[in-house]
Amino acid sequence: MSARLEGKVTIVTGAGSGIGKATAIRFAEEGARVTCVDIDGESVAATVHEIGSAAFAVTADIADPAQVRAYTDDTVVRWGGLHVAFNNAGVNLPGVFHEASDEVIDRTLDVNVKGTMYGCRYAIPHMLHGGGGSLINTTSVNGIVAEPFLAVYAASKGAIVMLSKGIALDYVKQGIRCNALAPGWVDTPVNYAHAELLGGLEHVYATIDSFQPIGRPGDPREIAHCALFLASDESSFVTGSVLVADGAMTAQ
Repeated sequence: MSARLEGKVTIVTGAGSGIGKATAIRFAEEGARVTCVDIDGESVAATVHEIGSAAFAVTADIADPAQVRAYTDDTVVRWGGLHVAFNNAGVNLPGVFHEASDEVIDRTLDVNVKGTMYGCRYAIPHMLHGGGGSLINTTSVNGIVAEPFLAVYAASKGAIVMLSKGIALDYVKQGIRCNALAPGWVDTPVNYAHAELLGGLEHVYATIDSFQPIGRPGDPREIAHCALFLASDESSFVTGSVLVADGAMTAQ
């Protein structure tokens, strides 16, 4: 371990599974203390159990600003500051666009867009007080290009791209960096419902080279390595950017 985040206090949302879990573990491996947040209390507790004393579990819905403010403030009280907020939690509720219910539209925007806004909004005052920090927001290749059955999801992820660029400009003189991380198709449960609309997960993986030229799904830990770079001082000149990790999907 190279301790690239030694002494850093971090928040990771969606830490109960997939990219969030892999990143929470990766941050801790590099010396960070991690507040692990997920709406699924059992899964996030399992992540913290795997990490040990460097992590703390919070069950919360990021669509509720009061809950986001509470776990952000509590992180500062518990760990003594805040250096990195990885706003990763999200939902993917695919379907035929004109059939999308108000509930699906509202939940997608409330979690993916507003939840990311809240994560940044409540982290920034603490980062300003501490002299800077790194905000990392999970968008998607679908914030850049569209796919069938994902119009609402893609709209939400596109908003995260522009949110991240705007925040970067607002705080670039004050030591706060903000970047978006755009994974391609990664082997994580958030994609499974979409896979069913495309013929099932087995079919998607058998034909994945038709849209993801690397010919396989990404592994959550591969995306965690990207988040680690954006969290660390190695990316000190990187802000307002979109780091795309998609096996060449958007290169076509």
